[in-house]
Amino acid sequence: MATFTMRHDLDCDPDTFWRLFFEKDFNEQLFKALEFPEWKLIDTKETDKEIIRNVKATPKMEAPGPVAKLLGSSFGYDEEGRFDKATKTHKFIIKPNVMTEKLRNEGTVKCEPRGDGKSTRVVEIIAEAKVFGLGGMIESSFEKSFRTGWQKSADFINKWVKEHP
Repeated sequence: MATFTMRHDLDCDPDTFWRLFFEKDFNEQLFKALEFPEWKLIDTKETDKEIIRNVKATPKMEAPGPVAKLLGSSFGYDEEGRFDKATKTHKFIIKPNVMTEKLRNEGTVKCEPRGDGKSTRVVEIIAEAKVFGLGGMIESSFEKSFRTGWQKSADFINKWVKEHP
């Protein structure tokens, strides 16, 4: 099981980050820039305590040959996320459309203020693959993909807030 934390400096305050995080049009542009063949907001529900968001996505696959072959060309996932308004923490579970009992991806997103209208996004991820002989390679591939994608998303956010003051 791979467990890791990523920190990304953002050129916006936490409130701006969370507004963008849940804005449909922004996300469509973000995932287009991330070259996802599919990113679709299924639904969003908001209560006094939380925001629940469900997304269907097909990421751009960049995996070693054996991992790509195992996951197949139609690999995608459903993401169920819950944002706790009190703690300002988004918890998500990614449910893949293949090997559903063998793959586990979940995590949390927080955004810490740094002052001067800036913040640091903190993402904690668990990536687990219970596949004999290939589990470590799959986990390593997922980690690399997550690290690359989340960094690109931070770069996109910073560019976006600069261009859309």
